[in-house]
Amino acid sequence: MLMALTVRPLYVPQSGGSSGTRNICRKKNQNGMGLWRKHLVKPNGASICCSFGTEKDPLLPCTQQLTDARLIYCVSAALGHNKESHPECSARVPAIVTALDKNELTPKFRGSEILELVNFKNATIEDIANVHEKAYVLGLEKAMDEASDSGLIFIEGSGPTYATSTTFQDSLIAAGAGMALVDSVIAASINSKDPPTGFALIRPPGHHAVPKGPMGFCVFGNVAIAARHAQRAYGLKRVFIIDFDVHHGNGTNDAFSEDPDIFFLSTHQDGSYPGTGKISDIGKGKGEGTTLNLPLPGGSGDIAMRTAFEEIIVPCVQRFKPDLILVSAGYDAHVLDPLANLQFTTGTYYSLAKDIKRLAKEVCGGRCVFFLEGGYNLESLSSSVADSFRALLGEESLASEFDNPAYLYDEPMRKVRDAIERAKSIHCL
Repeated sequence: MLMALTVRPLYVPQSGGSSGTRNICRKKNQNGMGLWRKHLVKPNGASICCSFGTEKDPLLPCTQQLTDARLIYCVSAALGHNKESHPECSARVPAIVTALDKNELTPKFRGSEILELVNFKNATIEDIANVHEKAYVLGLEKAMDEASDSGLIFIEGSGPTYATSTTFQDSLIAAGAGMALVDSVIAASINSKDPPTGFALIRPPGHHAVPKGPMGFCVFGNVAIAARHAQRAYGLKRVFIIDFDVHHGNGTNDAFSEDPDIFFLSTHQDGSYPGTGKISDIGKGKGEGTTLNLPLPGGSGDIAMRTAFEEIIVPCVQRFKPDLILVSAGYDAHVLDPLANLQFTTGTYYSLAKDIKRLAKEVCGGRCVFFLEGGYNLESLSSSVADSFRALLGEESLASEFDNPAYLYDEPMRKVRDAIERAKSIHCL
């Protein structure tokens, strides 16, 4: 099981990078300041405009409910968006909800410390168009007539992303749920130094959806849309996105590759779908240095992720000093998941949730929202999300009741260490 991770102070080496390696430490701006420093250092504290606060939105919880809660979540199962025998099927979110109820991790058992956000507004076309090209959004809306006639269509050419007659509406609901959780967490942070963490149990997932269209089971970029919403509705300047799905979040990567105010950090299996997320991809233009991709070799597990968290994620977040942390929480790196070859455990996900929450409290007043992405073995998915809930509530893990060490094998730590050292060199960590 992954042990609790230690948040270490940032150490910036005096020189970094091997010969021939692109290194943002070496690049200077006109004032002679290192590029990373220009982009990644800001004064402490965030000024929040609360004109969109929950007191003016009757659909969202009142201030007292938010203050009392330790965890706030919402459910959008998209039951109509379904293809039989497809990995990204309508059984995924209900399996999680069943596990939460079985493990007594719902308001029914916990009262005010867990809050389910039931009523919220759908995202609008304008919200989606803050990330995606409007022609794609309107085209998908029109395609619903064809989907209604045919029952199911594929919307990614020869790719695996499908649509049914409800997909457009289901996708607006999913994006709206994420935005509402951002609203709620930010509102709570105005009145509390320890606001609840948000968790969006939503589908279709989003991190593969590129600005021009759908991809890899994903329709709209839920995390990306929420990040833009936080900036525009509340004046939050800097958003840090952590993506620990086994597949690279190429859609989120592309949406913010030139944006210096949104840092995208992805850990993913090297060589897996969609083949993007090379360690050399660090963003471009004004956003150069605010993208960090860490491809992990097949077989990486608890030790690799613990090391990556301590040596890559923590110092990046501390240096960027975000106003909000959003998490693309993919559970398909689990050793039991059928679509990849990493060996995370339920305990890995517990520790990730625990330590991301702690990091958010340290750097951005606890403002943090998780978004469900991948995870296709229903048992490992539901048990891992349930243990993530325990972590966010500050409770002990029960991962040992699910994890079986017999499934695990030695991790390729030499390759892991090489990848981490290269990322540290490129990004001056």
